[in-house]
Amino acid sequence: MVTIALDAMGSDHFPKPEVEGALQAAKAFGVKVILVGREDIVCRELDRHPGWKALPIEFRHASQQITMEETAGKAVRAKKDSSIRVSSRLVREGVAQGLVSAGNTGAVMATAKLVQGMLPGVDRPALASAFPTLGGTPAVMIDVGANVDCSPKMLAQFAVMGNIYSRVIFRTREPRVGLLSIGEEEHKGNALTHESLPLLKSLKHLNFIGNVEGRDVYTGFVDVIVCDGFVGNVALKVSEGLVDVVRQLLKQSLKTSITRKVGAYLAQGAFNEFKKRVDYSEYGGAPLLGLNGICVICHGRSNAKAIKNAIRVAKEFAEGKINERIATELDDWASAQAG
Repeated sequence: MVTIALDAMGSDHFPKPEVEGALQAAKAFGVKVILVGREDIVCRELDRHPGWKALPIEFRHASQQITMEETAGKAVRAKKDSSIRVSSRLVREGVAQGLVSAGNTGAVMATAKLVQGMLPGVDRPALASAFPTLGGTPAVMIDVGANVDCSPKMLAQFAVMGNIYSRVIFRTREPRVGLLSIGEEEHKGNALTHESLPLLKSLKHLNFIGNVEGRDVYTGFVDVIVCDGFVGNVALKVSEGLVDVVRQLLKQSLKTSITRKVGAYLAQGAFNEFKKRVDYSEYGGAPLLGLNGICVICHGRSNAKAIKNAIRVAKEFAEGKINERIATELDDWASAQAG
């Protein structure tokens, strides 16, 4: 049975979403979850759910908590018994195969990198996020915030990792990989995109389709979108804001008249389907790829559904042996470059 360590002190409303999400995941996916946090807080919430002891759920005490307001570097150095650090140690020691946290993103990334270490051939870990598309299959964007400044070599590594993620998690047979730029033409873009193109083309086992533009993110034209963390994070935050605005505009428009109220009632099914397709909780969280271990980072506002699905993603990563595949393919590429 795959075991996932869950930071129970991370979300905005901890530990309720974490506990409920863990129970739902244990029931639905046959996965073992180790809840990590302060005993007085987490166990009190667990006891609100009669019968939890019959599920593959365990608890590990962590005396400290890293808040959203703390700086990552200071928190990681000062709080060596934080729920994030204890969870990460469980992965390093092989007790758990993966870590899920809705806590301070910077602290989770720094701790996971420090405690779990990196895969051979990976310079920096990268956050991958799933974007809904018209084609139905989500597109993977990588990096969406782990690395503000990137080298061409790092973007090539991101392409390999994103390609494997799309194949294993979304069952895409031959993902189309594109480099995010300001135009499809190779002469457009900045120094980073110009220098990255030859490297991406040299990846023999990659279905690289060249430059793609921002408008291609949602069309289904591309399956994996490669960019640096600065550009990727801007794209992610703009997308999240746009989804919220569109959702509210639809609600307002459907409630402004009696006729529209009737239409709203008739269109409720379609509206619910729209919400499902753009709901971040369907994807759980963003995996931090390139670590020597599995780490999925969730929104701070994650609900139980998001936590449940993040645990599912971590389980699928473990079963799909994604880290082993990343290490193998990067080693093959490095050998080809050296030859």
